[in-house]
Amino acid sequence: MRLGKLGVFAAMALIMVFVFTAGAMAQEKVFKLGVQGPFTGPSAKTGAEFKGSAELAMEKIGYKVGDYKIELVWIDCQSDPAKATSAYAEACERGGIQAGVLNWHSSVAVALMDVAAQYKVPHFFGFGATEVVNEKYLKAPDKQYWGAKGWPVPGNLMAGYVEAINNAVAAGKWKPENKKVAIYGEDSDWGRSAGGALKRKFQATGWEIVSEDYFPLTQTDFVPLFSKYKKAGVSVMAGTSTSPPSISAFVKQAAESGSKAMIVADGLGWIGDWYKMTGPGSDGVLDMIPQLTTKEAQAWAADVKAKKGYTPSPSSGGLSYDYMNFMIKVLQRTLERDGKLDKESVYKTMVDEVNTGKLTFKKADGALIMNEYRYFPETLPDPDLSKDGYFFPVIQYKAGQGAIVYPDDWKTKEFEGK
Repeated sequence: MRLGKLGVFAAMALIMVFVFTAGAMAQEKVFKLGVQGPFTGPSAKTGAEFKGSAELAMEKIGYKVGDYKIELVWIDCQSDPAKATSAYAEACERGGIQAGVLNWHSSVAVALMDVAAQYKVPHFFGFGATEVVNEKYLKAPDKQYWGAKGWPVPGNLMAGYVEAINNAVAAGKWKPENKKVAIYGEDSDWGRSAGGALKRKFQATGWEIVSEDYFPLTQTDFVPLFSKYKKAGVSVMAGTSTSPPSISAFVKQAAESGSKAMIVADGLGWIGDWYKMTGPGSDGVLDMIPQLTTKEAQAWAADVKAKKGYTPSPSSGGLSYDYMNFMIKVLQRTLERDGKLDKESVYKTMVDEVNTGKLTFKKADGALIMNEYRYFPETLPDPDLSKDGYFFPVIQYKAGQGAIVYPDDWKTKEFEGK
């Protein structure tokens, strides 16, 4: 049977569409980026904020960098270093990731440093802050693929709490009954690192440490601990946990126990909906959280709420969003310079440009939380800490809202004693 002229034209058109489509598909390049976080387990709320930030950042660029499609590979650590190691190795072998980004737990970061080096996968902006990461890095910096940390060692931040409290005492804003402190925290590299830093800072300014206690990430019953602290008559309870159920239970039960101690709960505000878990028991608690101070940051938070259904934290949500956008800038710069995206070229960008301060991410680039994310050889693997760079103010909570109480030139409210 003969085809009419219209039939011939239609057939030719279909063939041309098929040829062009097949050609486009054949030319499409894919770059697989591993996103590491606690997507299940006790810190799953943090993982949800990581995932939301990663997706929103990628949606902005249509999951494309140049002629590369960016495919996200989720690497769930389940808040367990052994499970994280297995998941990361699988992402390298079967998932084919060519770079990695983000991470939450310090113990997981310590474990994954060796895996990233084994597979030669450059991993950027992990939040694992412990000095153990720095020690491993500095022993052989030229062999490290886990670089440009997203959170500095606790000791460089924890001093802020002690300074804020001592300033308040000196100014007569708070008159504690004594100078006794209880140190608490999760039993992990992060918890012990932060607890140790707080202990040293308090001791150096004349405070007595009467107790130092560490507990599992899953612990939510602290009644026996508060009985111990009440008997000791402590004026300050200072510590941290990366598990939202744990830290919120600590704060809530402290209030229920009738404790009059000043509480440092580092990380209480790491998830946006923390107040639903603590209620007014969090009033007066000190934390160290960046604030959504600009119109752009506030608009971003409203966008997250509308699209993802939760109120984002400036820390886990905001920082991860900024770092995902910094990661995009790294990929764009790599493609511009080398004309390709692969493990080797991205690693070269890390070493030659990120680690040397040549490639940074600042307000002009769209940074929401910090003024500028930058790294220098003398700060590695930590970011540069300064008021115009990476800096956390001390805040005090009231009715679910945090107000800056330290440093003095940043404060939006006076420190309130217990």
